[in-house]
Amino acid sequence: MKYEIMGGNFPAVLCKLNKGEKIVCEGGAMSWMDDKFTMETSGGGVKKMFGRAFSGESLFLNTYTADEDGEIAFASSFPGQIVAVEIGSGRSVIAQKKAFLACFGDVDMSVFFQKKLSGGFFGGEGFILEKYSGSGVVFLEIDGSVKEYTLAPGERKIMDTGHMVMMDDTCTMDVQTVKGIKNKFLGGEGLFNTVVTGPGRIVIQTMPIVKTAEIISNLIPKSSN
Repeated sequence: MKYEIMGGNFPAVLCKLNKGEKIVCEGGAMSWMDDKFTMETSGGGVKKMFGRAFSGESLFLNTYTADEDGEIAFASSFPGQIVAVEIGSGRSVIAQKKAFLACFGDVDMSVFFQKKLSGGFFGGEGFILEKYSGSGVVFLEIDGSVKEYTLAPGERKIMDTGHMVMMDDTCTMDVQTVKGIKNKFLGGEGLFNTVVTGPGRIVIQTMPIVKTAEIISNLIPKSSN
């Protein structure tokens, strides 16, 4: 499989598959393809279906098999970027819910539960994240632009809630309260920040869709009725 990410702020990933190769995506993620693919929808078993439902993802996944060499494309559902994450050599990653677009290879998708209650209640990423392990490539959707960091052991990155997209499973995530009464209620930054501690790679997004929706909602005139 070869791939190309194109489209600027409205991205799509073009995947060129050889005959017999397969790629898996969320239901409705396929945007266009050559007339050389066979689609099969499956749930992957009750346990995995339950996990996806619990995490807010579609119950079913679509597998596209290339009957001949051909191209298939998956477009982002929101202005932003698509990142390709290599899985393998003992490396697993944890990503926020609904970041998954598609994957190629022997990639195992499972539910990852936050160990700390504070992170689940106040972190903006929720109790339930998704873990990707095995061997292959995972394509993730990013809201807005993307910034990547590689954290050393014990190094921390503090961010506003909702901005963390992905981290290596060697990292840990927690939540800390903004210090100072004035800072909490007058600073405009909210009450909590997400803290990720290394070692490992992290991916941050600049425009979480939840915050964008809140801004748009505040700009819509309220009905007087």
